[in-house]
Amino acid sequence: MTDLLQEPTLRKRPGRATRGRLGIAVLAVGLLAAAFNLRIGVASVGPVLSDIRADLGLSEVVVSLLTTIPVVAFGAFAFVTPALSRRLGLHRLLGATMIALAAGIALRLTPGLVGLFIGTVVIGASIAIANVIMPTAIKRDFSHQVGLMMGLYATALSVGAALAAGATVPLLSVVGGGWRPTLAIWAIPALIAFLLLVPQLRHTLVRDPRTHDVADVPSEAGEPSVRALTRDPVAIAVTALMGLQSMSFYAALTWVPTLFQDAGMGAHTAGWMLSYSAFLGIAASLVTPTIAKRTRPTWLPVAVAVLLTGAAFVGLAAAPASAAYVWMTMLGLGQGASLSLSLTYIVWRSPDAQHTGHVSMMAQGLGYLLAGLGPIGLGALHTATHGWTVPLMALIGLLVLQMWAGALASRERHVLDGHDRASERSARRRDA
Repeated sequence: MTDLLQEPTLRKRPGRATRGRLGIAVLAVGLLAAAFNLRIGVASVGPVLSDIRADLGLSEVVVSLLTTIPVVAFGAFAFVTPALSRRLGLHRLLGATMIALAAGIALRLTPGLVGLFIGTVVIGASIAIANVIMPTAIKRDFSHQVGLMMGLYATALSVGAALAAGATVPLLSVVGGGWRPTLAIWAIPALIAFLLLVPQLRHTLVRDPRTHDVADVPSEAGEPSVRALTRDPVAIAVTALMGLQSMSFYAALTWVPTLFQDAGMGAHTAGWMLSYSAFLGIAASLVTPTIAKRTRPTWLPVAVAVLLTGAAFVGLAAAPASAAYVWMTMLGLGQGASLSLSLTYIVWRSPDAQHTGHVSMMAQGLGYLLAGLGPIGLGALHTATHGWTVPLMALIGLLVLQMWAGALASRERHVLDGHDRASERSARRRDA
């Protein structure tokens, strides 16, 4: 777990220079294409949950596992990423996750529950690994354009989620009304992303002859201790923000279409409302890092995002169908800004790519384990109370904690700053 997230050192060909502008552009397109796929496998399920439940005779709690399992897997499988990246390198491992993701989505075609749930686990594991890789790759490959690339990264996530949420129900009629082939269609974008990453996979790996790990230039900063990170207030705040905003996001992603259908809205319209909010999230995700970088006090963007999301939950509890566009506008803007901030703070609060890898692993590993409680918890509360008011009020309560975590994460400091200074003082005392 304390291994470095490293990219393979490339064996340079004679006369070949490092990446030029075209190479950087190709790399950026490949990374963003991969990011586009990192919510599709989950977002496509929500609009057809009612069809799945009716077809397989599942309870609300059991069917919510289809969106809960991937989120829990996001956390659990995040911790295997460092070891895998040392063996394959960042870009090569990212390409492998796209193949695995396509296979997991395609498994939903198999009859019965087994293939459906195994595919769901594979989808979650693939996305988990890619989740950890992406901030590290951006910090490493685009160190002078972090704000822009993190905004584009969060935007690509939102675009994928919006497209999957809005197009899944219309695709039902295209494929003959079956939810299995409809979900399986979403394997195609993952295969396209793999093809766009192929230029990054052609380089020969150089390995350490002793460990057989992928070799790389050692970091002067040294390898951060995972134990130290779990005690660092900055890393804890970034992790808490990631987990709390993800809990809210995936709970809404799973159950908002059902909430609207319970209020009398048709399935097509309910799916469109979720997609509409995601398109607003795209705009918020794109501009939030740039705005946050220039805004003082630094906690203000976090507060705006939390207030927008809270107002949306209040509206959905009080009058979901009568002002649906208002509530979903606020929800999309609030959740899009929160997602972008939580991902960007992983990079901003890390001094280098090496620290980014470990903070990303901790924030997304522990954060998504926490987030997995959102969909199943909301479903359980709905079953227990036979309504949506109590579940939505619970989400509003969690926004208070999100505000606290976001305010701490927004402070302009790096993880382990105090730890590094203490280490330097100890070293000076030993030298004296």
